[in-house]
Amino acid sequence: MSPFPSRAARLSLVFAYAVAMAWVESAVVFYLRTMVHRLDPYQPDPLPLIGGLGPVELVREAATLIMLLAVGLLAGRAWRTRLAYAAFAFGVWDLFYYLFLKVICGWPHSLLDWDILFLLPLPWWGPVLAPLCIALLMILWGALASREEETLPVLAAPSSRARTEEPIPRGHVREWTPWGLNALGICLALSVFMADAFRVSGQGVEVVRKALPRHFHWPLFCLALALMAAPILSLWVGGRSEPGARAHGRGRGRASGTEP
Repeated sequence: MSPFPSRAARLSLVFAYAVAMAWVESAVVFYLRTMVHRLDPYQPDPLPLIGGLGPVELVREAATLIMLLAVGLLAGRAWRTRLAYAAFAFGVWDLFYYLFLKVICGWPHSLLDWDILFLLPLPWWGPVLAPLCIALLMILWGALASREEETLPVLAAPSSRARTEEPIPRGHVREWTPWGLNALGICLALSVFMADAFRVSGQGVEVVRKALPRHFHWPLFCLALALMAAPILSLWVGGRSEPGARAHGRGRGRASGTEP
């Protein structure tokens, strides 16, 4: 009998965790933006400095990323699936963050409203629709990639001498190609989000802090989305032959005594 909860149970727990974190995130952002009178961040001086809020907010953003990564590391059984659960958590968190902000304060008014997405290493600006598209990709990849645990043999009871097997390798040259395309897409998306900050980065921190975006380059961002979707396409294509691999994995598990 497996000592791990089922994949569906773990996805449900990660989903609940991410939704709860999204409420906390949206509540904190609501408090902060109310304090600085910036519920809609797209206005002159979008990042006013009040006391020590700036450094604290930077650390809080980093802490949020660590928490989302940690839940994925705890939920997965192998490194690839741990990252899958973390990506799933991040996507759910981002989607519900905007949903809860809408419930709490009525913003965003539309999916095309400008928002400050992150502050590290420079302010990221983009329409709300842009991070939501990325969040959907992360949810989809996380849900698909977490299925790979079904090819892992069930662990034997502690008293058994049977040795567990490694996941069935895909053994295709295409394994790393989608991730190269994905990395290129991420870099391209980051350049779009931080384009205006890059434009004034040589003029000092104060100018960067007050800079407002002028134009969002949708064609480049759509290209970035297509590149970032490459691992999803790879999993979908590979999944068409996966049922046979799973049956093979279960057969090997029975033959080796690692599956009851």
